[in-house]
Amino acid sequence: NHFISVKDVENIEPLIQLAQQYKQHPHKDASLGKGKRLGCLFLNPSMRTRLSTQIAAQNLGMETIVFNVGQEGWALEFEEEAIMSGKTVEHVKDAAPILGKYFDLLAIRTFPGLKVKEEDYSELYIRQFIKYAGVPVISLESATLHPLQSLTDLLTISECLESAKAPLKKKPKVVLTWAPHVKPLPQCVANSFAQWINAWGKAEVVITHPEEYELDPQFTQGATITHHQEEALANADFVYVKNWSTYTDYGRIYCNDPKWMLTHKKLSSTN
Repeated sequence: NHFISVKDVENIEPLIQLAQQYKQHPHKDASLGKGKRLGCLFLNPSMRTRLSTQIAAQNLGMETIVFNVGQEGWALEFEEEAIMSGKTVEHVKDAAPILGKYFDLLAIRTFPGLKVKEEDYSELYIRQFIKYAGVPVISLESATLHPLQSLTDLLTISECLESAKAPLKKKPKVVLTWAPHVKPLPQCVANSFAQWINAWGKAEVVITHPEEYELDPQFTQGATITHHQEEALANADFVYVKNWSTYTDYGRIYCNDPKWMLTHKKLSSTN
């Protein structure tokens, strides 16, 4: 099975419980991946996701090979019927089937260009690998989503709830808040967190951001959305802080209003 978004997970709670088991006993299935090979393809760099994925695969007895596409080999072309007279040398429809023969699984990390929304939200790069590789594809972050990070966020929230001295009598209030950043950042982490926390169904979800910073509604459905940060933070049990650029007028920063920066004073109204 592919792992691209929460839609690839039949039931989130057992997956969180399995993650907890592996966290407590990392080598409990040390022979599960014996004789298997994971190819990690990076179209943009990573530290935490790359290292954690490699270590997880090795804990399962699997061999991992990391390849930085465009730096250690040919720059790939992803558009169908493209005239390859520029920087690209090899088409993904030729490269991906070969990779599918070398590897049992492919883990791919891409990044949005933040120029043309339709191109980024088509998820062309990762979907072309799915189309041509013939093996399961895992997203290590894509143009619109970061499913591994979102799963880890739910794991963290679950662990905090389990270790709380006084169990909550109602659903925890989880707030995703926009915060300023010096440059435009993708929406993928915010999209993904909203998608997973809403699909989990065990939290009251509030998303707060300045006007004109709305996320794609397909990912935020089920959440309460407000432009009043302090109102959103009142009685919050978890606060997730993230910057993202504009979605409608795509990839921009209209303002870096310091009023949206999280402070200890603001957090005093939370739990």
